[in-house]
Amino acid sequence: MQRGPVASRTALGAAATLLALAVLTACGPGGHKAADAAPPAGGHPMIPMGAGPEPSYTAAAQPAPGSCHVRHTPDGQPLPDPACTPGALSPAVTQENIKDTICRPGGYTSTIRPPVNVTNKEKAENAKSYGYTGPMGDAEYDHLISLQLGGDPNDPRNLWVEPPSPGHVPGKGPNNPKDSVETHLHTAVCKGQVTLAAAQQAIATDWTTAEAKLGLKDTSAPADPADSE
Repeated sequence: MQRGPVASRTALGAAATLLALAVLTACGPGGHKAADAAPPAGGHPMIPMGAGPEPSYTAAAQPAPGSCHVRHTPDGQPLPDPACTPGALSPAVTQENIKDTICRPGGYTSTIRPPVNVTNKEKAENAKSYGYTGPMGDAEYDHLISLQLGGDPNDPRNLWVEPPSPGHVPGKGPNNPKDSVETHLHTAVCKGQVTLAAAQQAIATDWTTAEAKLGLKDTSAPADPADSE
């Protein structure tokens, strides 16, 4: 059936409307092309990438005072605020080069760790971020993804003032059972039992369940103080 001029104009108008809606759907506010969202990793958000090791470090800016909130597991273990401390990875450590970095003989973390004069300043400011008012000597300035698992050395998204665990005796310094979990995961990565990415995701999500999620038996291995965090 031949269409008249009115019907043709109607059809063209409808097509133009559909095209405009498709363009708007693909655009963000202001009509700009929306950026593609980062794909989730195993149902979890992608871990940010940090700057990696630097020749020299300066104190990094911390979240605003009172803007971060400690979480706790059912048995009272402290966990960071994922909005403030989601973890951050070092681009210098990959699955392909672990034998030359985190798994190399002689150690790796001491060669990239920021100096105490930098981290002490950051720790004091981060305590304000988390509202920590206890003795500073009893809290650990902790890398959420430890250096021995390829965590970024000085990205503020990977460091937080971790309060003492349950059973801590005030004034006795940090008691951090997370350290032994980090060492266990590091050993598993270097032995090829788990991938680096899986270990990083597990420790960033909840260190208290990391071993179980990775199918590793809890060995409660003592942590090497020189290679923890």
